[in-house]
This record gives sequence, C-alpha cells and structure tokens, in this order.
Amino acid sequence: MNIPFSFARPPACADPDVAIDDMVMDAVAGGAWFAFNLSGGKDSTAAAQATIALLDQLGHPRSRRIAIHADLGRAEWRSTPATVAAIAGRLGLPLVVVRRSAGDMVARWEQRFANGCRRYENLELYHLIGPWSSASLRFCTSELKAQVIGPELARRYRGETIVSVVGLRRAESPARRDTPISRLDPRFAKPGNKMGTRMISWHPLVDWSEQQVFACHDRHDLPLHEAYRCHGSTRLSCAFCVLASGADLAAATGAAGNLDLYRHLVAMEAASTFSFQPGRWLADVAPHLLVPSLAHEICIAKRHAAERRAIEAAMPSGLRFVKGWPPRLPAIEEARQIALARTQLLERHGLENHFPDVRAVRQRFAALLDAKANRMRTSSS
Repeated sequence: MNIPFSFARPPACADPDVAIDDMVMDAVAGGAWFAFNLSGGKDSTAAAQATIALLDQLGHPRSRRIAIHADLGRAEWRSTPATVAAIAGRLGLPLVVVRRSAGDMVARWEQRFANGCRRYENLELYHLIGPWSSASLRFCTSELKAQVIGPELARRYRGETIVSVVGLRRAESPARRDTPISRLDPRFAKPGNKMGTRMISWHPLVDWSEQQVFACHDRHDLPLHEAYRCHGSTRLSCAFCVLASGADLAAATGAAGNLDLYRHLVAMEAASTFSFQPGRWLADVAPHLLVPSLAHEICIAKRHAAERRAIEAAMPSGLRFVKGWPPRLPAIEEARQIALARTQLLERHGLENHFPDVRAVRQRFAALLDAKANRMRTSSS
C-alpha cells in the first residue's frame, strides 16, 4: 500500500508524498541499511532528499545510510563526479563510488565491437554487429551500474537487509508505468541465502512529476547538474546516450568537457560504420566540431554502412540470426551467397576470412549444428 506522510511545514512549502509500502516500513523498523543511488541527476537527488526527511521522521538511524554512485568513466559528463560529491555532502551522506573492473562505458562499447568482429570472423554471427548499446541492451544500467552496485552492497552489508533507494518515476516512460513502490531484488541476495542478506529496491518518487522534482531542488537548494542548469538537457545519463533525443545530444556538445568524448565516439562511428543511434549519426549532431579528416572519414563510413546493409539484405533470409542459430545447413547456392557477402565485409574491416568459399561455409555450419546438438543433449541429460 502507499502510505502518505505529511511533513511539519506549511502546505505551500511541502514536498509531495513519498511512496512507501509495508515491506519498506518493516525494513525501517528493523534498522535496515539504506543506500541512496546517486547518479547526479534530478530524480536520484530528489528521491534522496525526500526519503531522508521521511526516515528522520520515522526514527531511522542516520548511521545506517550511505550514498553510492557507479562511475561510468569517460562516458560521464566531466562535471558528474563533483556534482555527485556535492549532493552527498549536501545531504550529509558518506559517499561510496564504484566502477566496473573490466573498464568504463566507452571501453564496453569498444569491447563489444572487437568481440563482434572476432565472432564474425569465426562465423558465429550472421551479420556484423556495431559497438553501441540499445533500448534492449543497456550496458549502463546493467553491467556498469546494477551489476557493480549490487555486489558491493551485498559484500559490505552481508547478513543485513539493504534497501536501495532509486529515483524511478512512472511518468518518465511507458516502460516505467508499472514501476512498483518496492520489490525484492534477488539478483545479488537470493532468498534463503545462508548469510541472511536481503535486498530491496525502493522507488519513493514513483508518483512524482518532473515539475515536482525540480520544485524539490528549488525548495531545498539542492545541487543541480549543469546538464539541466546550463545546457537545457531534459535528462542526465551518459554525456551522449544512445536513448537521448537529438536536442539532448546537441545540449551535451555545448559543454567543453564533453568535446573529447564527442570526437572519440564519432571516430568509433567512422571505424565501425555503425551510427550511434539507429536513425541518427552522432557526427551529424555537431558537425562543426569535427576536424576535416574526421568529417571525411564519416562520409566514407556512411557510404560503407549503406553498402553493408544492402549486402546483408541480399543474404539468404532463412538463415538469419535467431536464438539457437544456425537453424540448418545452407544449400550450396545459399553458402555461395554467404561466402560472397562475408568476403566483402571482412575485407572492408580488415578481418580474417576463415571461410572463404562454399565448402568452408558449409563445413562451418555443420560444425555449429553439431555443437548445438551436443549442447541440447547435455542440457536434457
């Protein structure tokens, strides 16, 4: 249930109700650890402010609260680390900063393309894949945030109940319309684990509007990231986010600290021939910021991208990559088409062609089908 709390201040100055349910109330009563996930964005800051006031009112000990931030490295606005530190200081929270040990967000994109090229060389992929995240493949929220923050909290507070306070709002997007007030998080503390660790995600601002979030910042004089304050962004994430609008991408180019990152990502577009977003090249957001050589490379990359799409579209449609790929052995003519398409794309990207002809392609598919059959036999035994 949603339990509203009224704060002891005049209604005109009051924050909206904080959403809380029985599971979180029980955690408060049990003296759980509360970890405020700070990204530097408006929602996580307002969530922390409003929740701290509520926890104080409920008598929860301040000594069992921390702020935690997952640093995305080069992909962040340069001002984000200082902003997060200022927010934690303003809220009176000790700050823990965690990072992905295998590299930052930019490294993850670079790794994805390198791994994709290797798999394409080995004919483990039917089509070449690009470096970038997507709506269904969000490395930032999964590998670089949740999978770093969760284990750190579970390690620090082993045997405890840990409540992660996250600033999700239902009004943000259709995908978040059904966000619960709280939920058990079994990813890093499975139910019944021998240490007794229990993790809960709490979303206290689920019913707040964007206007209420900004009003909370004004009311409490909370640090507001330069992305909103100086550049007019509607949201804060990576400086250049694969899900951002064109206006927000352009806003990010207005910060001098983001320019090296901008040019680096455009260079990745040029080298990979994959645009940053499915319908938008990052290079087109601020072409005036590119040196002539990079602008020329992008022109070539756009042409090669169109050619790649045409080449791949001509490949046999019945063998396209699906779960459990490959579906069958290609016929001789299909293998010829596959070999021809791959030869062109491998040569363009300077990759090795291990399966250059019909015979080699069919042998590789046969080996992949044998391996799939072996996996199925093993899983069923």
